Amino acid sequence: MTGLGAIGSFGGGRQDLAAALLAGRPHLAAVDRAAGYHRSGGARLAALVGGYDLSPWVPAREGRRMSPPSKLALAAARMALHDSGLAGLAGEDGLPGAAVVISTSFGPASYTEGLLKQILDRPESASPFLFTESVANAPAAQIGIATGATGAGLTIAQREAGPLLTVLRGTAEIAAGRAPLALVGTVEEMTPLLHAVLDRFGALARPGDSGDSGDGTEVAAEVARPFDRRRAGFLAGDGSAVLVLEDAARAAERGCRPLARLLGGGRAFDPSAPPTGWGEGHAALARSLLGGLERAGLTPADVDLIVSGASGARAGDRLEALTLKAAWGERPLPPILAPKAVVGEYGGGFLAAAILAAAGVPFGPTAGFAEVDPELGIVPHRGGPLPAPARVLVSTLAAGGAAAWLLLGAAE
Repeated sequence: MTGLGAIGSFGGGRQDLAAALLAGRPHLAAVDRAAGYHRSGGARLAALVGGYDLSPWVPAREGRRMSPPSKLALAAARMALHDSGLAGLAGEDGLPGAAVVISTSFGPASYTEGLLKQILDRPESASPFLFTESVANAPAAQIGIATGATGAGLTIAQREAGPLLTVLRGTAEIAAGRAPLALVGTVEEMTPLLHAVLDRFGALARPGDSGDSGDGTEVAAEVARPFDRRRAGFLAGDGSAVLVLEDAARAAERGCRPLARLLGGGRAFDPSAPPTGWGEGHAALARSLLGGLERAGLTPADVDLIVSGASGARAGDRLEALTLKAAWGERPLPPILAPKAVVGEYGGGFLAAAILAAAGVPFGPTAGFAEVDPELGIVPHRGGPLPAPARVLVSTLAAGGAAAWLLLGAAE
């Protein structure tokens, strides 16, 4: 992993994200409620990109026909290429053979909403422009066009597991010799309608679910509490994160020092999960997780740090905790980071935070955690320095049953 581009409520780039993770507090903004989608007393805040200036990465003239997710993803991709030292190659000659693999949970929500309104109100006036950017694979296609990446262009829609699955698929493209490098990552936009729907499903943290942060200070009225006994939902977020993946030998040839190395990974599916929730299959998921470690020649005892996809979701955090505990058995769990408390759910902050964790970036306390859930018995990172990890497990379980894990190693 030789380059990282990230855009979210924290700003843009590695430095902004690292500062937010060290502070241990989310950057939240009020969601526009003028359309009347939200119910009274519902969630009001989200980790939104807001007015972050994309023009250095996507000039206005180039982006005028792109949906918000396409502009976010292309900006993050160019940021990642610049970070890896490959920006100069993504010009007229492009990136021949490079693969692009992007995930999204909800696709270009604002353009889809706009197109459907046109179809319902005046079908004859439906805009072909909106249609071409309303499909889930538009961001990946725009990255491919703009960078000249002529390899596979793929989009993965597996909810919370999608970002990690893009890394596994991009790695497979390189390992099979089909691509010299891959741009992988995720993108999401959080519109008022989507935010209201998530809230009506009971997925989001709401006003009154907060309280004391655990360190004697007051917190925002809506707060995620990963693994906490009082967790009541997650903070929705948007943004994009894109990684540059390439073979270690290729990176060494051009003198690039990686941010992190992919040592292994795995995926699984929990058939007990309902379409929009989490199941009870922690035992089977734990066996799949152990199988991934075994294929990498490792055991749970070799893992120095876990970056967990726990978000404050009631059932999701429970399944995550029980899966990890079943995999570790009687062994003590290593330190656990839960960055979604800061960056929110969706938008790529979790994937980017995992790479920074493997690179040894310090993390602050887990926002909102105060009370141990006696059923789970997990205490995420409370702040303070952690030893530099040699091996980091990144874990995420998705509503609907998908699961994915990455095993990251420190750069050599």
